[in-house]
Amino acid sequence: MHVQEWLDSVPAVAVYAVVALVIGLESLGIPLPGEIVLVSAALLSSQHSGINPFVLGACATAGAVIGDSIGYAIGRKGGRPLLAWLGKKFPRHFSEGHVATAERSFEKWGMWAVFFGRFIALLRIFAGPLAGVLHMPYWKFLIANLLGGICWAGGTTAVVYYVGLVAEDWLKRFSYFGLAAAVLFGLASMLIVRRKAKKAQTTVKEPEPVNAGD
Repeated sequence: MHVQEWLDSVPAVAVYAVVALVIGLESLGIPLPGEIVLVSAALLSSQHSGINPFVLGACATAGAVIGDSIGYAIGRKGGRPLLAWLGKKFPRHFSEGHVATAERSFEKWGMWAVFFGRFIALLRIFAGPLAGVLHMPYWKFLIANLLGGICWAGGTTAVVYYVGLVAEDWLKRFSYFGLAAAVLFGLASMLIVRRKAKKAQTTVKEPEPVNAGD
């Protein structure tokens, strides 16, 4: 079952809880499809009045900030051994190459890596634990985490919600556009085929050159 279909089958309160939980767990360091769940829920809110986009954005932001903070605490306590253990459990996401890439980003950009990491799938999983492992001052981490969570969760919810409102009206007219496009495509294809067939027929009818010795 698709994520949006599943979200459509549960009460609004459950949608808020699922979005906050999945995003929180992803931010904590567990590889889950937080962005897919958020986009699906935001699109659903544009089609159903029972799901409030402001509440949805707030729940997503809370899940992101709280999850990242828990991940920071776990990373600060677990240190490098934690990353090694995660690499064994989730080699696809916490491989040495991925950890090294994320670490270079943190060393180069500091707080900005936490902020912009919220918008990048790989860094979104690493941001909290890796900031703790590298002993980034918590006040710096909290500011970047809070601003990043608000911009990413709130911004994504708002953009998808309004796009969903526009798309719903557009989809109502899609059948007419689709019919027109199909007719034009059919005519173009027919003309191309006829042109190629005519060219091939002309080539066949051309007389073969006669050798001088014949």
